[in-house]
Amino acid sequence: MNERAGIRYPQFYITTAQPCPYLPGRYEKKVFTHLLGEDPVALNDLLTEAGFRRSQNIAYRPACDGCDACVSVRVIVDEFAPSRNFRKLLNRNADITATPRPARATQEQFALLRTYLDARHPDGGMADMTAMDYTSMIEDTTIETDVIEYRVADPETPAAGPDGKPPLIAAALTDRLHDGLSMVYSFYSPAATTRSLGSWMVLEHIERARQMGLPYVYLGYWIADCRKMAYKTRFQPLEALTRDGWRRYEDAF
Repeated sequence: MNERAGIRYPQFYITTAQPCPYLPGRYEKKVFTHLLGEDPVALNDLLTEAGFRRSQNIAYRPACDGCDACVSVRVIVDEFAPSRNFRKLLNRNADITATPRPARATQEQFALLRTYLDARHPDGGMADMTAMDYTSMIEDTTIETDVIEYRVADPETPAAGPDGKPPLIAAALTDRLHDGLSMVYSFYSPAATTRSLGSWMVLEHIERARQMGLPYVYLGYWIADCRKMAYKTRFQPLEALTRDGWRRYEDAF
């Protein structure tokens, strides 16, 4: 094991090549390690800053042959000012309440996830996710993470939630880091078509990080040639991780 700044690194591994889910005709490899050891929280903090993402107790990043299309990006919280369109979006969703919950899977969350996957990603890598898979995704963690539940009494989703709560309209699995919030995975009701909940949850995380005094919101990977990733560049100012470290988006490309 390697050691740096008091953190003991476990062994790193690399996957075999698999078809790339984002760029047709290309293949992806990932380097990964397990978030275990004496201080997995500090290890996850350091690896996230180095461009890794978390999935359960594994931290990974692309290591593709001849391709560096996946770029880690993060929003600079203190400098972010919502555009006119974003202000409209915030006003449109002002009736939504957000509640951080411990990383515990619920049937209500899974039911919403299944509705989301069936409507938005029927052929994606998570299309066959079971309730047990979802429980592992949420609960198999050694680091500080929450499930942020979003609820609203809304005519588009009229069914009551458990215990008489308003129905769950969206949820986000979010890691708390020393320098920001990392949006691991989010999903929402596809019936709420006018709310733009994917973008709104990013805005909500930016404000949440601001209130917590955290400088960044990590959005994962951005790929220039992938239309599904294009929305991330709307949240300016943005930093991108380059070979020279984190740089302003406009200076990096």
